[in-house]
Amino acid sequence: MTKVLVSLINFNGDKDTRNCLDSLEKVKTDGFKLNVAVVDNASNENFQVEKKYQNFELKIIRSEKNLGFAGGQNLGIKWGFENRVDYFAVLNNDVILDENFLVELLKTFTKKDCGLVSPKIYFAKGYEYHKDLRYEDKDLGKVIWYAGGIMDWKNVLASHKGVDEVDKGQFEKIEKTDFASGCCVMVKREVFEKVGLFDEKYFLYYEDNDLSQRAKRLGFAVYYQPGALLWHMNAGSTGGSGSALQDYYITRNRLLFGFKYASLKTQLALVRESVKLMLNGRTPQKKGAIDFYLRRFGKGSY
Repeated sequence: MTKVLVSLINFNGDKDTRNCLDSLEKVKTDGFKLNVAVVDNASNENFQVEKKYQNFELKIIRSEKNLGFAGGQNLGIKWGFENRVDYFAVLNNDVILDENFLVELLKTFTKKDCGLVSPKIYFAKGYEYHKDLRYEDKDLGKVIWYAGGIMDWKNVLASHKGVDEVDKGQFEKIEKTDFASGCCVMVKREVFEKVGLFDEKYFLYYEDNDLSQRAKRLGFAVYYQPGALLWHMNAGSTGGSGSALQDYYITRNRLLFGFKYASLKTQLALVRESVKLMLNGRTPQKKGAIDFYLRRFGKGSY
């Protein structure tokens, strides 16, 4: 029987993690066996669950060091390899899942070139970027966070297709996309075997895009699957959108990513931009740019 592992990270977010596990308890598992690994990423208190789940077997992996998203997920993935998992669903803990979520993701792998696939992701109600009156009450819960990835290589800017739009059926096509989202991506075992795991230099942010690019270079396709749905409490474990933490890691990791994959012309533009950030950027941006040049990767100096 096909084995699927859902791997998620807990970092002082017990309530979100338990809500996510309760959501997974309701997900359909037709035709496959589901395991769930929670990587407790050096939380202040050990994550524990007293209840028994009927829908899946739960494994809690404790790390005494905060390994970030990349390193934490790698622990879960390695456990999956030891237990001969066929498909890995890397997942944020601050999400609620539709019951058909896993079944729909798995369908995508009937496409022979599919290596990675991400679902349609909505903002959870109350977690939209915009808190003004642009949305009617009936629209909340249908505001798109991700309907595919767009990579602007000229500027090394990754963005989400459809972000902030109300879903009116405009993104219902299964299609190849520039990158999968680390909020939720299902990866077949062969990809990790041939491409390797997440690059732990990133720690947090851009590690999903990096994995997507490495996979594509080896012939795997990255897909967007609109039939799979989840709701995301955006940046629930990182202080919210625009936080100092986001500022630091996105600044540093965008440079790391750009110097690995972008053209020479774009790399020269990144040098000019990073100098401006070191001189006039916000404090976390200055730190991020400086740490890139000092090769302070992983957790860095944040």
